[in-house]
Amino acid sequence: MDPSRPRCRLWRKMVLLASLLACGIHQAFGQMFISPDSLIGVKGFRTVLVLENATQDAQEYSWHRGAEDTVENMIVSYKPPFNSWLSGPMFSGRENVTRLGDLVIRRSAFSDTGNYTVRVDTGNETQRATGWLEIQELESKPEIWANTSSVVEDVDSVAAICYTNATNIRWYVDYTLVSSNDRMTISPDLQTLIIHRVTRRDRALYCEIDTIMEIPRRSEILSLTVAYGPDEVLLSTSPSIFKGVLSAKIGSQVDMACTAFSVPSPKYHWSHNGSLLSFSDASITLPSLAWEQMGRYRCIVDNPVTQLTMYREFQIQTPRNIPVVVNRGFYISGAKVVWLIVMIVLGSLYICGILIYGLISNLSISLTPWQHHRRCKDDHCQ
Repeated sequence: MDPSRPRCRLWRKMVLLASLLACGIHQAFGQMFISPDSLIGVKGFRTVLVLENATQDAQEYSWHRGAEDTVENMIVSYKPPFNSWLSGPMFSGRENVTRLGDLVIRRSAFSDTGNYTVRVDTGNETQRATGWLEIQELESKPEIWANTSSVVEDVDSVAAICYTNATNIRWYVDYTLVSSNDRMTISPDLQTLIIHRVTRRDRALYCEIDTIMEIPRRSEILSLTVAYGPDEVLLSTSPSIFKGVLSAKIGSQVDMACTAFSVPSPKYHWSHNGSLLSFSDASITLPSLAWEQMGRYRCIVDNPVTQLTMYREFQIQTPRNIPVVVNRGFYISGAKVVWLIVMIVLGSLYICGILIYGLISNLSISLTPWQHHRRCKDDHCQ
């Protein structure tokens, strides 16, 4: 660590405090002054010395190097009515004056540090202001380190450290600003980030700091390889599966494939009636289905890193419902034929029962000859 850095920061704070005090005094009396916020520049960047409370009817702005506004110290001047610029002995080719009277210094260097004086002429009066400009080195880019870059989702944790002398550190996970929560912890000095349960969305880590003039400086992006899955096994077959059953005729072609979301790419295995097959691809084709290939199939997917395994299974069998063709393209399935036969038999039995019942009823009502002779005898009929 540079031992002069704390002293440099202290000096910067003292300069800023003095400038703020001067700003307050100038504002109190309504005098022109150079904005204190613009009196700190960064090496290699553009610096703009901003005038405050300047008169609006200025006829000439002239900037000088040093505490005096002499001709020998003049950098550049600008006359608004005529839109003309004039360079002086201290002009380096990097300075310019805006239409509002601000001094612009391109590609600021350490040698630009020092006093600057501006003179504003209105024709009736002249205003002057002086300020000390300090050009500083931009804070070096922070460095990031992590204990690992390959993790398993919901299992492993990651600890990252941001190496910087700055104190205003911000952490980003997957390009989103984060803070301490149930899943992450940021140390009190903001230099350490711990992700307790890494997810597949935690793909990028970096830290960021604010330097002079709030210029952000970001570390390199640390990419994480997060292993996850398989989440779900999806089956696609031809013919299609219905309620776990794939119906196919003997001799027909059957295509089977399964996919899964997983990092790294998973391994595929197939089993038939409980026996592991030699296929290790995600898809299988049976060009001519045989009787011995009927039965239960299972697609097994496993991730060797996460050590998770999932599977899907289905049954291959011949079609059970054989259609019965009726004229003109109409057909009735075998199950419906059986149902119709049963209904016809039951209807026939029902009709026969009615006929038998009616016959018996008629016989019981009509009288036999013996019964008729008995009735006539009792009534004394001839």
